[in-house]
Amino acid sequence: MTRLSAPIFAFGDLPTLAADDSYTRPFTLEGMLAMTGPSVTADPGCLPVRGDLAHIKLAGRYFVPHYAVPMPHTIKAGAVLLAAGRADGEFVMDLPKGGVFNVLDIAGAWAWGQLGEDGRVGYVALDQLEAVI
Repeated sequence: MTRLSAPIFAFGDLPTLAADDSYTRPFTLEGMLAMTGPSVTADPGCLPVRGDLAHIKLAGRYFVPHYAVPMPHTIKAGAVLLAAGRADGEFVMDLPKGGVFNVLDIAGAWAWGQLGEDGRVGYVALDQLEAVI
């Protein structure tokens, strides 16, 4: 894995992300990146990618306008994952109290992201999450 010359994204006194290049490039890429065919579609419930945004670890594999570094949040008791960012959104699953939900986007009172590093993807009400400091 390529070693970076400096840590990625320093946020004041908060710990920096790893200095390894794992957040910006998948392990399997060799050479130059190019648009060589149609984009690969992903199951919206399994990978943190949607039409406008994806987890930074998916750069180079999924083409979207923006990539985001996850912001870890602790899940509060009674939190639920929904398929849409609204109260009447389709229920996906109950989230485990104290677990980690990696927020990739916040819009209004809703956060879109992924349970842990490889769990289900969806929307959670912001009042059901607590930022990890």
